[in-house]
Amino acid sequence: MTDYSRVERLALCDLFDQVGPDQPTLCEGWTTHDLAAHLYVRESDPIAGPGIMIPALADTTERRMAAVKSRYSFTELVGKVRSGPPTVSIYNLPVIGHQLNTTEYLVHHEDVRRAVPDFQVRALPAAQQEGLWKQLKLAARSMVRSAPSGIVLRLPDGREAVAKKPTAAGSVTVTGEPVELVLFCFGRQSVAQVDLDGDPEITAQLQSKSFGV
Repeated sequence: MTDYSRVERLALCDLFDQVGPDQPTLCEGWTTHDLAAHLYVRESDPIAGPGIMIPALADTTERRMAAVKSRYSFTELVGKVRSGPPTVSIYNLPVIGHQLNTTEYLVHHEDVRRAVPDFQVRALPAAQQEGLWKQLKLAARSMVRSAPSGIVLRLPDGREAVAKKPTAAGSVTVTGEPVELVLFCFGRQSVAQVDLDGDPEITAQLQSKSFGV
């Protein structure tokens, strides 16, 4: 079975090498150097890691990222990300690491690819798309909980998953390939190639709502 988390990791690192440290990303305020530092501390720094998920600890994470950027060159950081997590990291566990990194590296790869206005949508393997869909069905509820309406995720083949039950504002159906639905739910609505079907005022709100883990 192909490990698509590793496929995306290596492809992202290749792209880092190509564009250099100062290119913009879809992570607000972050360059590619910042993103590489984020990926490194996420997997390798148990002190910095919690701040990625817990806002109260975010300052610690930012300080640790800044220290890493000062300690290593961009090329060195990319090399460390490319080589994978350290042996003692939870991200190195065969099953858990794959589950945690499959969407993480896909999204951050697209954060670099789609930060330019003329980006091209990739044709991903069917097996990778199916894996993204399976993970999204499990995670979507927590990612779009702040939506003002219900949200139904729909694939082009008609399969659906309810990410949020209808509210007083009704529900919106978001249709697209699994990778595009993942990007939408991760807060990359501006670049996600999806169709929204619902009340125009609500769909406009969804395009700028803060989503993600």
